[in-house]
Amino acid sequence: MKTHPSPPRHFWRRRGLFGKLLLIGALALVPFGAFFGAVFTVAYQDARQSNLGELTFGNPVAVPPVLEPTVDAQGRKHFDLRLRTGRSELLPGHDTETWGVNGAHLGPTLRASTGDRVVMHVTNDLPEASTLHWHGMRLPARTDGGPHQEIAPGETWSPQWTIRQPGASLWYHPHPHGHTAEHVYRGVSGMFLLDDPESGRLDLPGEYGVDDVPLIIQDKRFDEDGELDFSRASSLAGGVGAGATGILGDEILVNGTHDPHFEVSRTLTRLRVLNASPARVYNLGFDDGRDFRVIGTDSGLLPVPAPRDRVVVSPGERVELVVRLAPGESPVLRSFPGGLGAGFPGDRFAGGDDTFDLIQLRAPAGIAPSPGVPAELSRGEPPEPRPGAPVRRFDLGGRSINGKKMDMSRVDEVVSAGATEVWEIRGGRNPHSFHIHDVAFRILDIGGEPPPSWLAGRKDTVYVPPGEEVRLVVEFGTDVDPEVPYMYHCHLLYHEDKGMMGQFVIVPPGREDSVPRTLRTGGHDHG
Repeated sequence: MKTHPSPPRHFWRRRGLFGKLLLIGALALVPFGAFFGAVFTVAYQDARQSNLGELTFGNPVAVPPVLEPTVDAQGRKHFDLRLRTGRSELLPGHDTETWGVNGAHLGPTLRASTGDRVVMHVTNDLPEASTLHWHGMRLPARTDGGPHQEIAPGETWSPQWTIRQPGASLWYHPHPHGHTAEHVYRGVSGMFLLDDPESGRLDLPGEYGVDDVPLIIQDKRFDEDGELDFSRASSLAGGVGAGATGILGDEILVNGTHDPHFEVSRTLTRLRVLNASPARVYNLGFDDGRDFRVIGTDSGLLPVPAPRDRVVVSPGERVELVVRLAPGESPVLRSFPGGLGAGFPGDRFAGGDDTFDLIQLRAPAGIAPSPGVPAELSRGEPPEPRPGAPVRRFDLGGRSINGKKMDMSRVDEVVSAGATEVWEIRGGRNPHSFHIHDVAFRILDIGGEPPPSWLAGRKDTVYVPPGEEVRLVVEFGTDVDPEVPYMYHCHLLYHEDKGMMGQFVIVPPGREDSVPRTLRTGGHDHG
């Protein structure tokens, strides 16, 4: 394994701030306006981050193992998951305290098919209460794994449900109220892949870990000892910018691997990209500008492949890319500046001016040919707004939605089972990523314009640019429960933790006005 400089490279980058701070101190003798301008200038200049030219791509990327379930006499698939602490070599040569699932960092890939009955046995060996949320899954609220399904240390939670949705790239992560960002940042995350007969008949790259590869992308900050840095303002720049978004790391891990590469074995490779970062938005493309095909997003395959050379992926979103390589090629998947739409100076302080190389793909001389990408992918009908469909509006501002911060005992919205509604999401001054539990939705428009073709499919999370309105047609499930809610929230996890989250319950049609707006559970339900 290649070695890594000690202390980590960003330590020396921060040392460069000392001179700037001395300059700012000297400027304290000048009028306040000039002093403030100098502070802003230094912060703005220092906020831009990049790792270009610093990587050698010397480490084979880890591919999370698939967890094989046990099957009982009733045909139910049982998955045993244990949340635990440990230590991991995230930066080569440095031992870091981490959390994970069935291991020290991250978790195994879960896999199930439409129609499967699954049972999850989640044991919490962490030093504090947590949850495990099945992000993107349609399921009863009591099994959702949100903040109402808290698991105390030493306890086991065993939800079960039937898979009732198309194939898709989902994921799981903790969702404890007020502590989600920290638990995800420590490493408790994993992929949950769903298969269905329709997608199984398509001639797409599909051999897990060979030509069908998950890429869990996370940014981290490390202190001088190689431990995770939890401060949102670990530098002067962070004090101005990170406070609006949460932690923006200066090191990138893919599947927990630093400085990674993946050696392809076939001409086409399917990359299932998950943005599991707490706050960073990635503007993905390849360093040589090559095109790729987007075949799927959060909730399944697109109707047809969409050719692209860039895609913006906000926290919580997934995107499936198929890229073609010829023998001897080695393109680098990179996050480019742009894509946030926050303007000056918001783009800089929210990470929109940053550039990061993520992973290198390497094609040896002997790669095998792959079939072409099918011209048609999913035949499923996307959600459509019905005449007179209910319209709900959500204004994201400060750390609240519609002027209210999250209250675990308050029901914010009551929805009729099986309803199709239009939700209008209005962004505030900062970037946001809006996620709705249990649903699939389609983007009607962004800022009044139809979405690009690669965003035309079914989704559960959407990037909301600052000041823009995103309209969604939302398809709700039929699992009724007036006492246990689902969540909707910003998936920039610092925003969620500080109150940018609300709750809705699903009830039988005609019962919407009879539901109490205060939960009798007192805010917790373990199912």
